[in-house]
Amino acid sequence: MYTKENNYFRFFIALVACLLVRLLPFRAPNVEPIMATAMPFGKAYGALTGFLFGFLSIIVYDAVTSTLGTWTVLTSLSYGVIGMASAYYFQNRAATRKHFVSFAVVATLFFDATTGLLTGPLFFDQPFSVALAGQIPFTLLHLAGNVAFAAILSPHIYKILVRKRQESPAKPVTSLVENFNPKII
Repeated sequence: MYTKENNYFRFFIALVACLLVRLLPFRAPNVEPIMATAMPFGKAYGALTGFLFGFLSIIVYDAVTSTLGTWTVLTSLSYGVIGMASAYYFQNRAATRKHFVSFAVVATLFFDATTGLLTGPLFFDQPFSVALAGQIPFTLLHLAGNVAFAAILSPHIYKILVRKRQESPAKPVTSLVENFNPKII
């Protein structure tokens, strides 16, 4: 049966799954399913939940790996904005592979521009030209990972998030809990 608690549990499980993937040894940098998971959460549960998923994914990882720093603020806010933006992007779009991939391309470019091009120059006095030169191969790898995860994972994650909701009658909910009730399109 559908309950709010199931949605909190799904959120927690997805957060832990993304963390565990990021903790894998010998993983290519920035090849992780955060964006592929934040998009379905934003579509299913709304802007606040999308924001929280992206934001907390970075905060939790940095806390677990003892790498919290000033860059954590910029990185977590950037992923939070992406999670929030996904809710608005998918508001009038179906949860299709094509739409997930399209959003992932634009969101990856936004994320890498705001974090990769700003972190070095702002926090470490790195010349912008050096940041840009180093960011190009990194962004290509990041795009490849996010596009692959968006094409493969995002549609399935979205189906999991809304499946139980479709099987049970809708119940009126208020306040923050409202964000954990998927929208059925």
